[in-house]
Amino acid sequence: MGTSTKTVDLVIQGGGVKGVAALGVILTLAEAGYRFNRIAGTSAGAIVGTLVAAYQRAGEDLHKLEPVMRELDYNRFKDPSTLERFTGPIGLGIDLLVKDGLYSGDFVQEFMTPLLEGVGVTTFDDLRLDDPDAAMPDYQAYSLVIAATDISRRVLVRLPWDYGQYGRQPGEQRIVDAVRASMSFPFFFRPVQFTTGAGEQVTWVDGGMVANFPVTIFDRTDDKPPRWPTWAVMISAEPVAADKPVTSALGQAHALYDTVLSAMTNRYHLAEEGLTRRTITVDTSEVTPLDFGLTRDQQQTLFAHGRAAGQAFLARQPSP
Repeated sequence: MGTSTKTVDLVIQGGGVKGVAALGVILTLAEAGYRFNRIAGTSAGAIVGTLVAAYQRAGEDLHKLEPVMRELDYNRFKDPSTLERFTGPIGLGIDLLVKDGLYSGDFVQEFMTPLLEGVGVTTFDDLRLDDPDAAMPDYQAYSLVIAATDISRRVLVRLPWDYGQYGRQPGEQRIVDAVRASMSFPFFFRPVQFTTGAGEQVTWVDGGMVANFPVTIFDRTDDKPPRWPTWAVMISAEPVAADKPVTSALGQAHALYDTVLSAMTNRYHLAEEGLTRRTITVDTSEVTPLDFGLTRDQQQTLFAHGRAAGQAFLARQPSP
């Protein structure tokens, strides 16, 4: 396997706490000489994709992200509100009723901001693409796309591509705010209230509600062949159905998340759309997407499974 630079676009599926599995795939591809021209991600895929796009733009070794992701304490995403600190479970219930989410979700910004600022990446302008040969329109000329769901307008939001539809300058928007919207799973994390240029508010939640695995987001629409392939990383295992009632509110949130992931990425959908051949599937069946108590050993296992999946995928690729 050669080490000359090869180019691909990359799409990373959402998967809750399983993002480290995607990083295992990405490092394996990078070690094989691949560079990622554009990256799209949802939820956990947005977190990993953002860090990879930023570090790559800054010329940083992507391996620096390995300890960052493998040592991440996912319990910190369950950041307690002031009310919960004093009242415990009762406060959680009140937060769910009053603030539309058990947890604020703001830890993702606290976690990512210093990492991005450390490599000189803050707004989408810092990830602007300079590619005169590209067939894409100017508003799509960015090396990162983050998927969120606008439940006010009932549409998929592709950030930064769609900021113009809200009267905002795409390049001026903070990347961490887009990531925060993309991982705002309903009822678990509070939604993002985004203010349009006209001063109106819309509500954004987890991109996985409508596009957890946007494999075709970079596909050309002019019927011409792509300059390089788009590969996709799938990190959510297809759940096994169980005939049992879901009674608690938290249980319903978990079940809803699993249902969305299953509907978006089941093997029949991938086969029908002809996407299997460009999908790198990682075995993450031992961990659920909302298992915030993920241990270091489990993180290591997910990372190793990601590496194994990347190696198996590369072995299937035709020789240049």
